[in-house]
Amino acid sequence: MDDGLVLKNRLKSARAEKGLSQAELAQMAGVSRNTISSIETGQFNPTAKLALILCTALDKKFEDLFYFSIDEE
Repeated sequence: MDDGLVLKNRLKSARAEKGLSQAELAQMAGVSRNTISSIETGQFNPTAKLALILCTALDKKFEDLFYFSIDEE
C-alpha cells in the first residue's frame, strides 16, 4: 500500500448523530474513553475487530466510518 495513504474516520460525527458521548461509545465497544478520543483525533487506528465493533455500535458500514486519504506532508 502507498505510504502516502492515511486511514481517516468519521467516528465523531457518527457518534454525535447517535447522541452518544465518548464514554458511552467506549463502554459499548469495551474500550476506554481515551481510546475513542484517540481514534477520533487520528492518533490511533483501531484494529479490524474494534473497527467492526464500532460499526455495529453505531449501525454504520465500515466504509461509512473509515476511509483512506492522501497524506499531504
